[in-house]
Amino acid sequence: MWYCIPMRQIRLSGRESTVLKAIGFSLATPALEIQERTNLSTEDLVDVINALLGTGFVETTPYKEEVKEEDLPTLELEVNPSFVHELKAAMRTKS
Repeated sequence: MWYCIPMRQIRLSGRESTVLKAIGFSLATPALEIQERTNLSTEDLVDVINALLGTGFVETTPYKEEVKEEDLPTLELEVNPSFVHELKAAMRTKS
């Protein structure tokens, strides 16, 4: 017997959605480029990145479990492929 398991319900804040849009869903994006695209302060961007890392929605290169302000110049971010479809759906319902 086959059961349909519903997708997780993802809820994103406005800042999280903005950062995810800036990252994109295909290639890794440098953190400083994300900051330019979003116009977020360094402190706010670090908070949002850490929240997205904590939920597993994004990954960093080089790998970090938590980001600090001094990491931004050398950091690249990409969306975790396991969540791409769910994140896109959550962003569609948000707009």
